[in-house]
Amino acid sequence: MSIATDDASGPVPPLPGILDLARAQRLSLTELFQLAEARSGAGKRSEAAEIYKVWLAFNEAHPFLHLVYFNYSVTLRQLGDIAGSIHALRACLKIDPRFAQAHINLGRAFEDSGLAMQAIQQWRSLVEITAESTAEKVAHRLMALQHIGRVMENAGLLEEAETALWQAIELRPDKTEAGQHWSALRQRQCKWPILVPSEHASMRQLLDAMSPLALGCYSDDPLFQLAKAYRYNQSFVGRPDVTGFSRKMPKRKTGTGERLRVGYVSSDLRDHAVGFALREVLELHDKKSVEIYAYYCGDPVSNDATQMRMKDAVDCWRDIAALSDADAAREIAADDIDILVDVNGYTKHARTKIFAYRPAPVIVNFCGYPGSMGSPFHQYMIADERIVPPENEIYYSEKVLRIPCSQPVDRKRAIADKPSRAEAGLPEDVFVFACFNGMQKITEPTFAHWMAILNAAPGSVLWLLTGGDAVDQRLRQASEKAGVAPERLIFAPKAPNARHLARIALADLFLDTFPYGAHSTAADALTMGLPVLTFPGKSFAARFCHSIVAAAGIPELICSGPEHYVEKAIAFAKAPAELAKIRETLQARRETSVLRDIPALARRLEELFWQMQAECERGETPVPDLRNLDLYYEIGAESVEGNIAFLDDQTYRQRYLEKLVAWNEYAPIAPDNRVWTAEAAPKT
Repeated sequence: MSIATDDASGPVPPLPGILDLARAQRLSLTELFQLAEARSGAGKRSEAAEIYKVWLAFNEAHPFLHLVYFNYSVTLRQLGDIAGSIHALRACLKIDPRFAQAHINLGRAFEDSGLAMQAIQQWRSLVEITAESTAEKVAHRLMALQHIGRVMENAGLLEEAETALWQAIELRPDKTEAGQHWSALRQRQCKWPILVPSEHASMRQLLDAMSPLALGCYSDDPLFQLAKAYRYNQSFVGRPDVTGFSRKMPKRKTGTGERLRVGYVSSDLRDHAVGFALREVLELHDKKSVEIYAYYCGDPVSNDATQMRMKDAVDCWRDIAALSDADAAREIAADDIDILVDVNGYTKHARTKIFAYRPAPVIVNFCGYPGSMGSPFHQYMIADERIVPPENEIYYSEKVLRIPCSQPVDRKRAIADKPSRAEAGLPEDVFVFACFNGMQKITEPTFAHWMAILNAAPGSVLWLLTGGDAVDQRLRQASEKAGVAPERLIFAPKAPNARHLARIALADLFLDTFPYGAHSTAADALTMGLPVLTFPGKSFAARFCHSIVAAAGIPELICSGPEHYVEKAIAFAKAPAELAKIRETLQARRETSVLRDIPALARRLEELFWQMQAECERGETPVPDLRNLDLYYEIGAESVEGNIAFLDDQTYRQRYLEKLVAWNEYAPIAPDNRVWTAEAAPKT
């Protein structure tokens, strides 16, 4: 393989002109590689070799002469001139004795010439040169690069963090930690395409390293997301040593009049989107029915209004952040919790290993993570009928139970005085599209939809939450390429929550993202009277927003797909009176909507907790279905590299089924309850 360069653009000079430039030392290294490789790519390898030969003859003082000799050797080898290739490689190594690729290729040339011992000797010389690269030193270098990336990311130095993490990835692409952070960083910076493989890190390795949460932003593939969660749990949690941990057996509570003891575990029981969502729910729990324990595993906070309210609402608050996973599990077990709720899932600061010790008879996935945990110890998931209709339960390993709407809200949230558009940095008399989702949710197809909308609604602007100067500028450049003036993108600075809520209503229409749609941001917008336009996909994250919109009482803003979404957004910009009617409906239904009926949501949660308890007492607690998930992962990994943005359900499932049929022909697959059912599997 030769040293690669970016493709050349513009007309290619004729060969005599190129050779004249080489003799006159007026052909740069980049131009040399581009022109020679273009000749090779066109099947004119003899001309490419001539270009390299002439350039080498007249540019012997160039600092990168060894790279030219290397590419020259590759071209000669392609021409069948092994002797010439060996001469060029020796010249390369004379200039740079540590150039590893030249040692490798020279050894291969000797081997192909029947000189096995010379090939071995050549490769041994490379091994000796790189003797300092011990496994221990490589591991230390990897650790240092990961630490550099982590600290830079926390300091907001995203570009620098990305560079350090990429070095770690290329050093050990099989280690997933650096890749996990790297892909998430690129999503936050709107760097498209998100996954860019190299000679040292393949597309599959980058995909394997991606976290379940980042995958939700990348692809609407719920089967692959389930399989990813399963794989992630295996690598991140594994099978901990449970010596000394006996399985918690249920205590009889049903019909005794004794309260059910429910524990919520989360790092987000504070001023955070999850904390804002849960605090009124905790206040409204019926203390005659349930006894609430809160286990906080996040960073210490002070004067946090959300956490103060939660501490006042629960029966018992425990800070477990400083405890090990095993000790935290022991504390939960000692509290005799009946139902333990995982409010983190696979999100930042999650303590998933605590649940692996099974410190409670029943473990529930709820509120914090938009998808299945794919674990052997999460037995239930709480969602709603729009996010997980019955036919979509195949995408989840847990038993799915349902509440009216999966997005709790706090009706007591403080809201500042509404500013003017001028005060918010918006023009007064234009149609304002808005999206306050995190930058990681803005994909290339979503941005293309927005640009199509803006192009068809010339008097409009798009109002986004800032991602920082570099990210904002990147999106402005992308808008200009799409034919939209960059000043039509307006970025809102970060603001305290009360002030942010107040300014939301200044926009005319909220445009959702896909495949990871708005969650709390959609509830905030609807609470402030801002209509939200969305369309559902197949995965949890891709169906969440349409559930919220329906719960707010305006299902007419739920589109059938991306084309309908673009058409409807344009139509509203051209006929704002129609949108005004929807705003009136939204306002009229605000306090009676399912979205804001938090007392009913709290009662329903308690009903579900008691249902789980009764099933547990009867020995009917569900066992997570993890069958064939390694196969679904392999098929999903193959499919997701194409990253098709939107597919209807039938086409999507048929793709998996066709792959499974092919795999089954090679080696029979036992049926499962997903796509590869006993009915779907071919009869032998």
